[in-house]
Amino acid sequence: MSSHHRHLDTDQLLTPTGADRELARTKREICTYLENTVANAGADGVVIAMSGGLDSTLTTVLATEALGPDRVIGLGLPVSKTDGISVSEARTIADGLGIEFEEIQLRPLLEVFDDLVGTPLGIDDDPRARGNAVARVRMCCAYLVANAQNRLVCGTANRSELLLGYFTKYGDGGADFHPLGDLYKTEVRELAKHVGVPRRIIEKQPTAGLEAGQTDADDLGAGYADIDPLLERVVEGGEPVERVLPDLDIDGATAADILVQSVETSHKRRMPSTPETAAVRTALEETLCGDDAVQ
Repeated sequence: MSSHHRHLDTDQLLTPTGADRELARTKREICTYLENTVANAGADGVVIAMSGGLDSTLTTVLATEALGPDRVIGLGLPVSKTDGISVSEARTIADGLGIEFEEIQLRPLLEVFDDLVGTPLGIDDDPRARGNAVARVRMCCAYLVANAQNRLVCGTANRSELLLGYFTKYGDGGADFHPLGDLYKTEVRELAKHVGVPRRIIEKQPTAGLEAGQTDADDLGAGYADIDPLLERVVEGGEPVERVLPDLDIDGATAADILVQSVETSHKRRMPSTPETAAVRTALEETLCGDDAVQ
């Protein structure tokens, strides 16, 4: 496991007292990180795109505690009717925290975007491309507010999403920092329970929210309860996948797909390559994704 990973100590989580102590420690560390990051940037606060889901809700709760409600702005950026329901949830959370919340309906903007760009390029019927475009428009809105008000864009990605590349490059992945970036999705859920995030949000089916009916488990082929230990033990811990599989409720083919996805999306986790670095990275990825890499 990489040394910078602020993971929850599973040994401490075996007892209620140990769990509370470990979760309280993690909460303090993330709040301190938030406070220091904003201070070091000379920023006046943060902007958070709030979806009404677990990650953005927990991020907003922690940011509000660390910085105070006057230094946090929540943005609701709906496109579909389903988004409207989620944004209503986000507004309820924002009101409870006492932070400023602005809702901007993006559907008219996306319709114009489709007419001016999508139709001439012949990509009207590509849901993935359009979903990524939606995420990038949302990122533009967040940075517009941040730039105008001397704030940072506070991302909401967790460690599972980052290691899988399960985010839109320069979309929801486009942020100045990710306070939850050291916590796997399962750890995010435990911390959310600890800080009092409403149960209805904690128990929501994880979704990227870019397509109707889409869920993370459908996209990834497994739930986070199995994905997280696979990532932690194989990707970060270097254990052989065959040693890990008996402990998980996924088959070898699914595990291989998940691990290959982690490697193939590595470009999302680094700055754009240059000729000097491209050859080395290509050789490394071929080694990791070779026929014998995952059986």
